[in-house]
Amino acid sequence: MAAKVALVTGAGRGIGLATARRFLAEDWRVALLDIDAALLEQAMAGLARPEATLALHADVADAAAVQGAVRRTGAEFGRLDALVNNAGIAVFKPLLETTPEDWARVLAVNLTGPFLATQAAAPLMAETGGGAVVNITSISGLRASTLRVAYGTSKAGLAHLTKQQAVELGALGIRVNAVAPGPVDTAMAKAVHTPEIRRDYHDTIPLDRYGLEEELAEAIFFLCSDRASYLTGQVIAVDGGFEATGIGLPTLRAARRNL
Repeated sequence: MAAKVALVTGAGRGIGLATARRFLAEDWRVALLDIDAALLEQAMAGLARPEATLALHADVADAAAVQGAVRRTGAEFGRLDALVNNAGIAVFKPLLETTPEDWARVLAVNLTGPFLATQAAAPLMAETGGGAVVNITSISGLRASTLRVAYGTSKAGLAHLTKQQAVELGALGIRVNAVAPGPVDTAMAKAVHTPEIRRDYHDTIPLDRYGLEEELAEAIFFLCSDRASYLTGQVIAVDGGFEATGIGLPTLRAARRNL
């Protein structure tokens, strides 16, 4: 009962799975939630930590399923110290081609999901004096970009929801922050980013590379740890400087490197 417990949504792969691994490395127990049962089973087999992990098959946009997942976490582990709202989806279409169904589903998963999960988890966290919530927003919620009308808007909403949650849950000892990833070398990015798109990103990011899933997991774990005990209501871009660059002026930077 003494070991801390984290619940990570969208934990079947990518940043979510890397985050679960990071918690396990610090001897936390971890509940992994994902909508894809096969992916979740594969992740659990790869972790091979049955004594410290719990698989939760659920859709974060389903209020009853989320409540049930939190109850199962409490029943299995007896407490909850951290919630990582990582589950998310993207529909990359022009504004005029984005259907009402596209819009509704993206907002349901990316914005309503973290609302439901935090609402369900907060009372369980409060039972042991509080905890931490980390919402995974995006650079696309901080700056507009092509083909991201639903995705970017949902992530911008999540950044503000983070502040709302921090203000209201502080009295329960619950800190709420957000991490805004820039381009990360996930399986999804590798599948959809052409060489030309990757080159554009490299030209714009001051560190001249994509982030790693493990680097995002490190930031997420820090925000959930006692080392971030006075940090709440913040949105932290983990993006190699991408959000700070504005238009970037990659040509001038390249010229500078050649001096």
